[in-house]
Amino acid sequence: MAAPLQLIVLISIFISATIVATFDVPSTPPSLPPSSPSLFQEQTYPSSPFGPILTDLGFQELAAASSSSLLTAIKWRGPTTIFAPSDSSLLTCPSCSVPLLLQEHAIPGLYPLQFLSTLAFGTKIETLASGRCITITSDTNATKIFVGGVQVTHPELYNDGLVVVHGIQGFISHLSPLSCSIERMVSLSFPPPPPLAAFFIMRTLLKDTMLRLRVGGYSLVALALREKYADLLDLQAMTVFALDDVSIFSGGHKYISDLRFHIVPNRQLTAADLERLPTATALPTMERGTKLVVTTPGGGGPLAPMRINYVKIKSPDLVHNLKIVVHGLSLPFPHVHPTAVAGLGQIGRSGWEAAGSAFTWNARIGDTMRPHHIHMIDSNTEIEDYPGLGQCENIG
Repeated sequence: MAAPLQLIVLISIFISATIVATFDVPSTPPSLPPSSPSLFQEQTYPSSPFGPILTDLGFQELAAASSSSLLTAIKWRGPTTIFAPSDSSLLTCPSCSVPLLLQEHAIPGLYPLQFLSTLAFGTKIETLASGRCITITSDTNATKIFVGGVQVTHPELYNDGLVVVHGIQGFISHLSPLSCSIERMVSLSFPPPPPLAAFFIMRTLLKDTMLRLRVGGYSLVALALREKYADLLDLQAMTVFALDDVSIFSGGHKYISDLRFHIVPNRQLTAADLERLPTATALPTMERGTKLVVTTPGGGGPLAPMRINYVKIKSPDLVHNLKIVVHGLSLPFPHVHPTAVAGLGQIGRSGWEAAGSAFTWNARIGDTMRPHHIHMIDSNTEIEDYPGLGQCENIG
C-alpha cells in the first residue's frame, strides 16, 4: 500500500509543477461549485470572445454579427480559427446572412498558416455551422493557401493561443448542406478524404478538455487522459466520467488504472441525453467486454437523481465541447455483475436481490463484493451512502 501512495504523491508534485510551468495559472486553482458547471466553462472561455478581437482588427461587420443569437447559441467555447473577409467584400452581398457567414468562416481548433500548408489538397474541415465544411487547397508549392476557393492574403492577423484570425480576399458563399460530402455533390468518384483534419480536431478537443480539467481540480484525470492519448485520438466522440483529485487522494486512486471503464467511446452523452435513458440501458466502455448500466433513470427530481452503476453523477456537463463531454463523479464506477444487469428492468425500487445480488468492485478483477453486503439495496441508494459498500472483500 505504501508504494501506490508514494507514486500518487510523486504524480501530484509533477502535475503541480507542470501546471505552473505550462499553463501559467495560480498554483491553487479556484474552487468551482459542482452544481454550476456552466460557470466553469464561462470562466475558461468567454461566451463571445470574437467581437472585441474582430473590432480591433477592423472587421466591423463580423464583429457586429458575433453578438447574434446564432453565435451565442453555439456550444463550442474552445480554440477557434476565423477566416475573416473584409467589410467591403461583405457589402457586395446584401442578401447574405453575416452571422451565418461568420459561422461558416470559423472552424474549431487552431490552424496557423504553417499547419494549413501541411494539409492534404482538398482537406475538408467542419465549420461552426454544423454540417457545413470548408475545403482547404493550395498551389503547387503550398505558398498560397485557399479556403473554399478564396485566398488567405493576410495570415495570422491575430493569434493568442485561443483564437486565430486570417484575412482572406473576398468571402466564401453560403455553404451547401452537402459540403462535407463531395461525392454526393458530383457524379465523380473520389478516394476517401484524408483523416488528418478529423484527427487534428480531436487532438485539439482533447487538449481543450485536459486544460479545463486541470484548472477545475481534475488534474489526475487530465494526466490519465494524456496517457491514453493515442487510443483516444481514434474516437469520433466520447463521454468521460471523471473523479476529482480530492476524491482520488481520499481513496479512489484505483480509478486511474480503471479509466477505460469510465469512458463511453464514440458517443457524446450530455446530461440531457443521460436523463432520457431508461433503466437497464447498457453503455459500452473502452474496457473490452464491459458495460455501464443505468440503474436509476432520470426525472426523479433531487431526491431521486439518476444513477449509473448505482453511482450518482455529482457534476453533470463539467466539460462540454464539440465531441467530448465530461461528467463528475464522487466515486469510481463498480462493475455490476451480468445477472444483476439482467434484472434491473424489473426490480425498480425493490433492490438487487431479485436480480442476482452479485457485484464486482472495479479496483481489481479478483475483488468481488459478497452477496450479503448488497442484500436488498434500493435501486435509488448510492453506494457511498450504504454501510460496507466502500470496502472490498477478496473472496478468491
